[in-house]
Amino acid sequence: MEAKGDFKKRLGYLAFSIFFNAASNALMIDSNVGSAVWMASGVNISNLIRVDYGTTLFVYAILVAVTNQILLRKFDGHVFISNILFSLPFSYLVGFFTKLYIPLHFEQMNMIWRIVIDVIGLLGVSMAVSVYQRCNIIQHPNDELAYLLRFKYLRGSAGWGQIVSYSPPLIIMVICYFISGKIYAVGIGTVLAIFFQGYIIGRMDKIVIPSLKHHYNL
Repeated sequence: MEAKGDFKKRLGYLAFSIFFNAASNALMIDSNVGSAVWMASGVNISNLIRVDYGTTLFVYAILVAVTNQILLRKFDGHVFISNILFSLPFSYLVGFFTKLYIPLHFEQMNMIWRIVIDVIGLLGVSMAVSVYQRCNIIQHPNDELAYLLRFKYLRGSAGWGQIVSYSPPLIIMVICYFISGKIYAVGIGTVLAIFFQGYIIGRMDKIVIPSLKHHYNL
């Protein structure tokens, strides 16, 4: 009974973290001073191919989920399916929240307030990632990638895991720029995410719901 109760609690934390992560990512996007790296990459792809943002994020997530299987060096059906199950609602929730914030007119605020909103979004994203990684049920393939790199290849370093995992989206943004001549959703928040998000996630592991512990079998 205790184990069942523990699972229900983790499931509740997971649901909360998915919504909170989507809402926080949307804050960064709508502040327009720099999104988290994967989100910024998705925005640039979406603008390049003229496809709905939610759909772009979902297809992008499928490709990353396949990459995770390569890094695992074996096919893990649980990891692959859980990555997809997370991505489907999350991708469209981000699109929903970006539209929900439109009446708040973040773009009309002065730069200082927009930066504050962006940083709040980054902290929210980092907290949500920390929580659902420790829930150990399902997680987004982008974060699964950082998780695999962190514990399988980089001796548990959250910072290095996050930084190395950013290589693919950064390369994709460069390609999008050379094709279109434009860059979207890249700014202060993106730079902060590249250098500090991994560290913040590591700190959130200890501060937010510390009773949740990492469980990894890589």
